[in-house]
Amino acid sequence: MSDLFIGTLSGTSMDAIDAAVVRFSPAPALVATHSHPLPAELRQQLLALATPGDNEIDRLGVADVALARLIARTVRELLDQAGLPADAIRAIGSHGQTIRHRPGFATPFTLQIGDPNVIAVETGIPVVADVRRKDVALGGQGAPLVPAFHEGIFRVPGQDRVVVNIGGIANLTSLPSDPAAPVLGFDTGPGNTLLDRWSQRVLGEPMDRDGALAARGRVDPLLLEALRDDSFFALPAPKSTGPEYFSTAWLEPRLRRRTDGSSDADVQATLVALTATTIADSVRALPGLRAPEVLLCGGGARNPRLVAALRAALPASTIDLTDARGVPGAWVEAMAFAWLAHRHVEGRTGSLPAVTGARRAAVLGAWFPPG
Repeated sequence: MSDLFIGTLSGTSMDAIDAAVVRFSPAPALVATHSHPLPAELRQQLLALATPGDNEIDRLGVADVALARLIARTVRELLDQAGLPADAIRAIGSHGQTIRHRPGFATPFTLQIGDPNVIAVETGIPVVADVRRKDVALGGQGAPLVPAFHEGIFRVPGQDRVVVNIGGIANLTSLPSDPAAPVLGFDTGPGNTLLDRWSQRVLGEPMDRDGALAARGRVDPLLLEALRDDSFFALPAPKSTGPEYFSTAWLEPRLRRRTDGSSDADVQATLVALTATTIADSVRALPGLRAPEVLLCGGGARNPRLVAALRAALPASTIDLTDARGVPGAWVEAMAFAWLAHRHVEGRTGSLPAVTGARRAAVLGAWFPPG
């Protein structure tokens, strides 16, 4: 039976569908990758659904199917480019798109769309999807889920490591050198989400490429203080968040505390500092680690201004990309969702209760066959 799985996701940045073929024997290995940009209209629909609005159910239903069709198309393109038939793939692990993540509500919930039935039918491949809600049902945050995968591919005895994934939201995984010490992980706060929103507003571009706008500005200390004065950053783990919290609506009132005369570039530079300092604060607060090696992955790892800010904030740590350890940082998350599909098929747990706060570990996701 095939040991090839596909992982797909669009992430909190909502810029593209990433898909990766992963082989799991004898160890996880990246076989092929493909990325398909999200059309601007669909991206705007998804962004709008991330905050309360009118006619949500109809808009959600349309976006659910549209996104699923795009995921299926991305998978078919990936297979064509890799020269693989659909029946060579055991299953697709599809994260879908989170449009609301509310683990702190009186009735906690998390919601991802991208109908797995459509993906299965249009690819002819079984799909494992809805990977977060079992953990929430067990009292967990439902996030982050990637630390369990990080443990499998990055943990080594004798080396304290922290893996930092900088997507729309940033999260970290603590991998102590002591094999008996538990793996920890949590969301640290905004990664790229506020940077992308400000870039869209100021430049009309979905992202600040190479940190060029931030490079023209200076950190505004008054604004940075206002941004960091949020209760989320002081919460103990386990904790998770999303772009529906760290949104334009969150940013707007804090902008009123800008220093007089600060420029749009200064705001972007300050948002870079917010991401870097909140990640660095979280790394320093991890128990039992001394100047750990920090490995970066996700879209933010390709932002030179952000990486430079992290190096300045963590001078005692070696900071590198996961690429330097043999795993391309741009594809770590897609690989993780292929891994979750693999775990589901094998009937093995995919969550870490020490990370999410759930009562127990669980086999995550549900099975959606094509026929």
